[in-house]
Amino acid sequence: MGPLKGIRVVEIAGIGPGPFAAMMLADLGADVVRIDRADRVRDEVPDTPHPDLLNRGRRSVGIDLKHPDGPEIVLSLAEGADGLIEGFRPGVAERLGIGPDECLARNPKLVYGRMTGWGQDGPYSSMAGHDINYIALSGVLGAIGREGEAPVPPMNVAGDFGGGGMLLALGMLAAMLEARTSGRGQVVDASMVEGSALLITMIYGMRAMGAWGARGTNLLDTGAWFYDVYECADGEYISLGALEPQFFAEMVAKTGIDAEGIDQNDRAAWPEMRTRLAEAVKAKTRDEWCEILDGSDACFAPVLSLAEAPGHPHNEARGTFVDVGGALQPAPAPRFSRTPAEIARPSPHPGQHTAEALADWGFDAAAVVALQESGVVK
Repeated sequence: MGPLKGIRVVEIAGIGPGPFAAMMLADLGADVVRIDRADRVRDEVPDTPHPDLLNRGRRSVGIDLKHPDGPEIVLSLAEGADGLIEGFRPGVAERLGIGPDECLARNPKLVYGRMTGWGQDGPYSSMAGHDINYIALSGVLGAIGREGEAPVPPMNVAGDFGGGGMLLALGMLAAMLEARTSGRGQVVDASMVEGSALLITMIYGMRAMGAWGARGTNLLDTGAWFYDVYECADGEYISLGALEPQFFAEMVAKTGIDAEGIDQNDRAAWPEMRTRLAEAVKAKTRDEWCEILDGSDACFAPVLSLAEAPGHPHNEARGTFVDVGGALQPAPAPRFSRTPAEIARPSPHPGQHTAEALADWGFDAAAVVALQESGVVK
């Protein structure tokens, strides 16, 4: 069992970053109960796991939060929890009667995690938005892309997951650790604008030093010819990132390009050297480059598709991907030497564990039956 064994967390169902934070805590051993809307619960649970992999590792309880008795169930669960995660717009949890004041009144040690894009206050806080908007405001989106071209959204990795869910999980852990010594819980306000900005602290630092310019002209954003992706003869791609002089020398030797007398950091030579390297890479297939560059210090890796990545020998050797309930998915990370993380169960269907989870969290059997008959849980 993972290092968070014994930690209990209530997750109010949402999408994207909130579930990702809850998934991470569950992967690390926390007992996370997910509160799904009662109207999403089917009369019969399918035999196969739910396909949303972000919901893995926890049990689902179906609760009608708009029922007069719905909020009381959440508050009762919060009494026995170390943490609670919600991802509503600011003010919604309060209107439902499950906001921080109500929950902390029932459990003063509770860590109440709030996941939003803009934060709980500020001029944009009441606006709708998504990852692309949050990273636009933090400066992340404007920094990604090639010179002279539009910014390129990096899927929803930097906002939803890196700057959102992962930062919320870290904040929850820090606050729960502090609560064990102070005896007092608190609210964790995780904003994807602030989290994504935090992720590029180094870039803001380079800019302050005068070492970062316009998009696509810099060392790490495809400006440098020795830190980029190149197309191969078969239409596939390889990545090269030979920043340090010794690795640069290795890359030059292995690719066979003519770099005699070329200063790696001479920006005037970058366009010509990019052309030379592109022509060299284009002369061989990706598999041929793997034969040449695998095991070297050229700072190389093939660019793999989502279908290819799980089958790469390195990923297979490390167990980077695992099959749980028939679904191949990324394994928990990071690794622990003594308390390994694991996926406790496949993703649940809404309400799949209502009676079981409520019983484990202190509701007696008669109370669960009464709640089911009243329609507040399903």
